[in-house]
Amino acid sequence: MQLQVNGETRAVEAATLAQALLELGYRGAHVATALNGVFVPAGQRGAQALRDGDALEVLAPMQGG
Repeated sequence: MQLQVNGETRAVEAATLAQALLELGYRGAHVATALNGVFVPAGQRGAQALRDGDALEVLAPMQGG
């Protein structure tokens, strides 16, 4: 299926958000996720189904000051 990941079209075979993060190389990364503009907590990613054309935003926290 095709997803828009941070504005870029990406092909994935994952059925859930958690699987997509692994497939996209975010294994073990501390990130925030939003699917179609709605925040998805880390604990709900395994149950969050994906559909072709979904828009996924993956944001990593920034350090600095």
